[in-house]
Amino acid sequence: MSAFHTFKKAGHWPTLLAAFLYFDFCFAIWVLNGAMAPFISETFALTPAQKGFMISVPILAGALMRFPLGVLAQYIGRKNAAMVEMGLIIAALGFGFFFVNSYDSVLAMGVLLGIAGASFGVALSLGSGWYPPKYKGLAMGIAGAGNSGTVLAVLFAPPLATKFGWQAVYGLAALTMLLPMAVMWFAAKEPPDREHQSFREHISCLFEKDGWAFSLIYIVSFGGFIGLASFLPTYFYDQFKVTKIEAGQLTMLATLMGSAVRVAGGAVADRIGGVNTLTGVLVAVAASLLACGMAGSSLVATTLLFMLCFAAFGAGNGALFQLVPLRWPLTTAVAGSMIGEIGALGGGFLPNAMGQSKQLTGSYFWGFVAFAVLALVMLAMLRVVQIRWTRTWAEKGGRARPARPAAADAEPVNYQRV
Repeated sequence: MSAFHTFKKAGHWPTLLAAFLYFDFCFAIWVLNGAMAPFISETFALTPAQKGFMISVPILAGALMRFPLGVLAQYIGRKNAAMVEMGLIIAALGFGFFFVNSYDSVLAMGVLLGIAGASFGVALSLGSGWYPPKYKGLAMGIAGAGNSGTVLAVLFAPPLATKFGWQAVYGLAALTMLLPMAVMWFAAKEPPDREHQSFREHISCLFEKDGWAFSLIYIVSFGGFIGLASFLPTYFYDQFKVTKIEAGQLTMLATLMGSAVRVAGGAVADRIGGVNTLTGVLVAVAASLLACGMAGSSLVATTLLFMLCFAAFGAGNGALFQLVPLRWPLTTAVAGSMIGEIGALGGGFLPNAMGQSKQLTGSYFWGFVAFAVLALVMLAMLRVVQIRWTRTWAEKGGRARPARPAAADAEPVNYQRV
């Protein structure tokens, strides 16, 4: 308990709370079409491939919007960028309430829901910006636990859609955004780590090997989380013939594990290193996904395996973002947004792979296999690149290096040199 009080005093906890709520509610909006996919699919009689594509659209749109929002946050501040984004989300949900009445308009709504998916890098940088390096993993884990917004979506959207109709859920969701906006306005303070840099400096991580290595790993940890979380209501509904509300409740059990363990993943990475943590995560993801594919006849076994898989996803997300501020201490928001953008783009792969697997083979098994193989490829890459990481900007295993004297920071280090 004393350690928690020390952590609280090390930064500004109201800002961390505001960042968590901002990300939590944005995440719920982002996956709203996935949570209501059984209703939408039934309304428009969608094929498995159409279901997968429809679910992937908000993921892909959100990924593409992350980096621009991260750059904007560097110019107007993270708090202001968050307020602008939440205002746009309310307008987008108004469109959904009044105008969505066809499959094409559902796809258009998916693009607008992507606005909510842009929140990631800003939320994590805002929440952790007041904390010193040794606590950034935990702070980012707490802010990043806002992906528990998936739980809100899959728990509340199906019952509300059953009672009022799925189009009405967009309008109800717009009202919920008023809470995080109020908390952000009154509680959050812009962190002191903001610097005025050129656009070229903002996007420098795009031209570095490390940036792409982080992004590819994040395709598995976060791309897997968002992609599978969005597809699970459809999977449970189609595979086990449960009700739409039960499909949401089963999805909640799995995604709740991922959200809760994200905090632990950041804290564990602070202690044993992000590289060590990610190594275990990638092994667990590959093994659990293969097991999920083979347990398709048992609802209980499948649910438990999904809970294990999402726990690994969550720990991986926390561990990777323990490493980001160590590698890019002055441009964490932009680096995080770029990594989040590529990673979330990977999230569009899984729903489409599952839909195509079902349509072409009559089974979801090969969709699981494809993503498990991807996790193993990323594991091999991590074991290679971590050799250079621990020679340049991180301690063994990916822990934070001890603070250096101010004079040692006078000249920037080129971490791409081996």
